[in-house]
Amino acid sequence: GEKLENEMDAKFGRCPYFLIVEIEDGKIKGTKAVENTAAMQGGGAGITAAQIVGNEGVNAVIAINFGPRAFTVLKELEIDIYQGAPGTVAENIQQFIDEKLAKLEEATGPIGIESKS
Repeated sequence: GEKLENEMDAKFGRCPYFLIVEIEDGKIKGTKAVENTAAMQGGGAGITAAQIVGNEGVNAVIAINFGPRAFTVLKELEIDIYQGAPGTVAENIQQFIDEKLAKLEEATGPIGIESKS
């Protein structure tokens, strides 16, 4: 979704929006919603989604599942990748601020994992 109160989507590459969150001194300073134009793409959605995020200049990404293609592109862009959990974006951001999210070293989902939203 477009707000901190929205639920995390199950899939990075097919989520409808990316919420870019600026954090300063352990607090949320601002947010920006970016539409994921790859969400309805036939193939290669993860690659395109990772490029969209990369173009926003982010340092880290939080999602519940990352397919192998998206994961590879994010790593190539030197973006840190964290395992999120079901819940709101705000809850996941707080876990990130509190350094309670696991940093991932491999993809968490296969190509084509189904979303429940």
